[in-house]
Amino acid sequence: MRICLIIDDYMPDSIKVGAKMMHELACELKIQGHDITVVTPSPNLSSKVKIDLLDGITVCRFKSGEIKNIGKIKRAINETLLSRHAWKSLNPYFKENPHDLVVYYSPTIFWGGLVARLKRLWNAPSYLILRDLFPQWAIDQDLIQEGTKIEKYFRYFEKKNYDNADTIGLMSQKNLEYFRDTMKVNTKIEVLYNWASNTPVISQGKYRKELGLEKKVVYFYGGNIGHAQDMMNIVRLAKNMQNEERAHFVLVGAGDEVELVRDAIVKEKIQNITLLPSVTQDEFKQMLVAFDVGLFTLHKNHSTHNFPGKLLGYMVQKLPILGSVNEGNDLKKIIEDADAGLITVNGEDELLYQNALKLLDDVYRKEIGENTNILLENTFSVKKVANQILKIS
Repeated sequence: MRICLIIDDYMPDSIKVGAKMMHELACELKIQGHDITVVTPSPNLSSKVKIDLLDGITVCRFKSGEIKNIGKIKRAINETLLSRHAWKSLNPYFKENPHDLVVYYSPTIFWGGLVARLKRLWNAPSYLILRDLFPQWAIDQDLIQEGTKIEKYFRYFEKKNYDNADTIGLMSQKNLEYFRDTMKVNTKIEVLYNWASNTPVISQGKYRKELGLEKKVVYFYGGNIGHAQDMMNIVRLAKNMQNEERAHFVLVGAGDEVELVRDAIVKEKIQNITLLPSVTQDEFKQMLVAFDVGLFTLHKNHSTHNFPGKLLGYMVQKLPILGSVNEGNDLKKIIEDADAGLITVNGEDELLYQNALKLLDDVYRKEIGENTNILLENTFSVKKVANQILKIS
């Protein structure tokens, strides 16, 4: 079967978890005998189209405007044009290479137009991997006002994105229930967990030495440093742990709260945080194997229930998970039932601190870390996800 995967960010240059997940899905589907094409934008192309191979996967890149780490207005305009640019640039390829299934990843919400055209052209079903309920999370954070023209604009494209899916896979049961109750779509919906290939890497041993952290227990956060995460939650935790000589925090990534975090470190004179820019996927994997605890945080005002993709990398490298979620997020139960980490509700600063202290214990930390890898195998394997998606065809 020929399968077309569509995502707004892809390997090898991307540092995003979604790009890594979709490449691992593409590779798994290839292993199962399918012919895979990936369609993705690339703002740095010198030509309109570039088609090449990556690990045996055909990757069709089309030229687009910047959509990552830029101003909100420019990003919205460029994302709105994604479907148009993809169709215009790759139309000859699409006509000459019919596919049997379209799988598209959200964010972004702007693939609906392209998917509609491809479904008509190929008479193929489509599966939407829905990881981000935008614009709802932005409304929750007061970044977009409900009832405004901009909300209606995004809602239009959101609905178009959903309407062109034959099946929508949401990342958790709570997200499914929220989506079912609020979106009122006629499309089939189901839980499709995040996934990862369980292929740990061997440490090169350089990061502890380079950062002077040989004798530390390192709490590691890698990914978006943005408003939706509430990064000050981690900053407060680090400040509370300054008297613990072994504890150190390494934060790696980009986003709209980088300067907020940097300013807080300076203003509060916090000595146990190292803030680093984004790194390549290979470097990120080396950091995962070098450090001790996997951190994540979600803003308390979320009404949706996100499952950060970064947790999968933690599980692959057997890092115990220390996290903070919004109220009602079923991620807490999933991790705690597997004894794979310690999770609090955002705002429970004292309990988060106590949990962090527990993970200073070397024996306890190793036990919990082993359980994260078991949870990955049992619930979040890429093979399970690939088989689930293929049931639509």
